[in-house]
Amino acid sequence: MLPASLRPLFWSYEFEKLNLEKDGPLIIRQVINYGRWEDWKWLLKNYGRGKVKKTIQATPASGFRPQALKLITLLLGAAEPKYASRSTR
Repeated sequence: MLPASLRPLFWSYEFEKLNLEKDGPLIIRQVINYGRWEDWKWLLKNYGRGKVKKTIQATPASGFRPQALKLITLLLGAAEPKYASRSTR
């Protein structure tokens, strides 16, 4: 169960149905993109640095707000996600 303080970050999702394990990548992305410092601390406590880094690297860069991505990669020492080409060439 997610803490009620995270509810505003999931305005377009059914908050009560979010599952910490099953919806991990979604939760990580939303907290990185829209969370406050306290939310980021909760994220690292519940998922750990390794899981957060893996999620960042597995998600196309377009899945993150540029400022949030820059800050979290600096804080975690994670590589930025790879550019996901939208071209078929």
